[in-house]
Amino acid sequence: MSNLTRYDPFSMEPFSDLFQGFFRPMRNLTLDGDLPLSDVKIDVAESDGAYTVNAELPGVDKKDIDVKIDGNVVSISAKADRQKESKDGEQVIRRERYSGLISRSFSLGTDIDEGASSAQYQDGVLSLTLKKKKDAPQKRLQIN
Repeated sequence: MSNLTRYDPFSMEPFSDLFQGFFRPMRNLTLDGDLPLSDVKIDVAESDGAYTVNAELPGVDKKDIDVKIDGNVVSISAKADRQKESKDGEQVIRRERYSGLISRSFSLGTDIDEGASSAQYQDGVLSLTLKKKKDAPQKRLQIN
């Protein structure tokens, strides 16, 4: 059986790294050097009874954050509104605005007990403590 290879005109050797890697660092930054709002970074840690989740949401107000739990699926969404303006005296040199909804969903290994879980937001980091649901003991079926 033969292998198929996709043709890429920029894959010729000195040009490959130049064209494929040139714009990659700029895609992940906004004009002012901040991370883009569409990129929500999370850290997840697991202990015996709970999951700990830290999500970066810089520049978002606490009242604009929404966390939903459905079984073992956690959804974090936030309304982001950024406005920056650079002035030179009274003349506006540059005005940048961004407004939109950012979200991130992920699933965990076990179902979450919503009533026992908690959330805190401080310094642009949302910290979730998600308690695991106690598993019901497995029932063995009698085979007739």
